[in-house]
Amino acid sequence: MGTAQLGQKAGSEAGALKLRAFFGLPLPDSHREELGRYLAGCAELAPEFRWTPADNLHLTIRFLGHVDRSLAEGIAERVVLAAPKGFDVELGALGMFKRGKLARVVWLGLDAGAVETGALAELVEAECVRTGLEAEVRRYHAHLTLARARPRDGAKVPELPTPPALERWRAGELILYRSHLGRAGSVYEPLRRISLS
Repeated sequence: MGTAQLGQKAGSEAGALKLRAFFGLPLPDSHREELGRYLAGCAELAPEFRWTPADNLHLTIRFLGHVDRSLAEGIAERVVLAAPKGFDVELGALGMFKRGKLARVVWLGLDAGAVETGALAELVEAECVRTGLEAEVRRYHAHLTLARARPRDGAKVPELPTPPALERWRAGELILYRSHLGRAGSVYEPLRRISLS
């Protein structure tokens, strides 16, 4: 078997493999850089949390879980056909998902774009369910995840500095990401970029 044939076979097998995937809205590079500096300071104050690397910052629209690549790309294709519109986004105040007095997730809310982000999530959710994925049980809440507690039950959050004031930006694309899990953490690979008109 020649090298080209080997490559074709490997490529076709890779298309059938399951992958860990999600849809998300990327942040502008300048915002990720500034937030990266902010999160580095937070990590020193609150080591009980795993703070998101700047390269991984995004607004999650829908986590798909471990699915066939063809299924994920099929959902992306139907989202393209729905022609979702772009919209403005502005980050807001710090918030937390708590269990009692302990925080499990630290996040930034949205001062602008929450309704539009929710509508986009509804569109993606409908296509996921149409494909056969289980519907999300929790109501969608637009937010930017900054950190997750290391202990399963959560941890106390010390007083954190005020997040940087970042300019409003135009959300112009939705990305289907593949998440590679490794010892150093997750690495996100864009599989499909969907233009928001």
